Amino acid sequence: MLDKLEAIYDRYLNLEEQMSDPDIIMDMDRYKKVSKNYKDLKPIVEAYLGYKNLLSNRDSAKQALGDEDPEMREMAQEELDQILPQLEELEEKIKYLLIPKDPEDARDVIFEIRSGTGGDEASLFAGDLYRMYTRYFESKGWKVDAMEINEGTVGGYNKLVLEIQGEDVYGTLKFESGAHRVQRVPKTESQGRVHTSAATVVVMPKLEMEDLEIRKEDLKVDTFRSSGAGGQHVNKTESGVRFTHLPTGVVSESTDGRSQIQNREIALQRLYQKIYDQRKQAHESEQAAKRKSLVGSGDRSDKIRTYNFPQNRLTDHRINLTLYNLDRVMEGDIEGIIEALQMYENTEKLKAGEEIGA
Repeated sequence: MLDKLEAIYDRYLNLEEQMSDPDIIMDMDRYKKVSKNYKDLKPIVEAYLGYKNLLSNRDSAKQALGDEDPEMREMAQEELDQILPQLEELEEKIKYLLIPKDPEDARDVIFEIRSGTGGDEASLFAGDLYRMYTRYFESKGWKVDAMEINEGTVGGYNKLVLEIQGEDVYGTLKFESGAHRVQRVPKTESQGRVHTSAATVVVMPKLEMEDLEIRKEDLKVDTFRSSGAGGQHVNKTESGVRFTHLPTGVVSESTDGRSQIQNREIALQRLYQKIYDQRKQAHESEQAAKRKSLVGSGDRSDKIRTYNFPQNRLTDHRINLTLYNLDRVMEGDIEGIIEALQMYENTEKLKAGEEIGA
């Protein structure tokens, strides 16, 4: 593990140097990548440096155990008793930090809330979830844009579609997908009976234009003479440009510019947009299929979490987590739940890694 950490530390120092390189600073896209990689490694490096310091202190304390002075030996033993649990705790932390991140985790998301079974009460609960999540998004400093809002007949919402932008949004919210069941006395209930209804949440990673990686060797470029009005040059020079993306067969061309250089830029931008639209459509089809698997039927029996208002209880059924602070949860205090789900995922990944390495 120490060799791996030392290699990461070397990489971290190299990235630190790159961030001071004028050529990289001038290239915004490159600088953003270097800066992100540097930031991602920082928690591991900080833990590693702390771990090295503890190892050094442990070795010094062990050496002092052989001192002739009984008082020095006693002090050394006390120090060792403090250091060893800290080392063990930090080792566990480093193991989790070294678990490879899902590259999707850094993405922004499309966040959808829909009322499920339960009629008006379900739409009211969808509105409560919207309020809960909005408060949480605000606490994280994320940007929220409403893409679609469909209000219920007695309040609340039948459907909400939001775009959430920020840091590690998908990695934080991906566990929220599924059916959320509520148990409470509806406002419309005159007999005071507890009803059960549901709303569904879907979290989908957002595809960005920067995700396109088009290699020069995958492009076929043709030039041709433009035709039509616009001056003599259009008939006498090969200013028209056509790009063909060989892996997908997507074709884009331009004769709009007055020079071949202009037309190359226009045609290339059109090609990027066409490939992006094609991938976005495929991505959305994939996400639509994923949505069905994430929310199941939307029935209250098909739940990932239950919100029991009479008992102020929240239960996440996937990790058998039960909390009695539902009032705070509905005010947006869901960080603890999300951290518990992330910890569970990391523990499962760690177990899988250990089994593979066994």
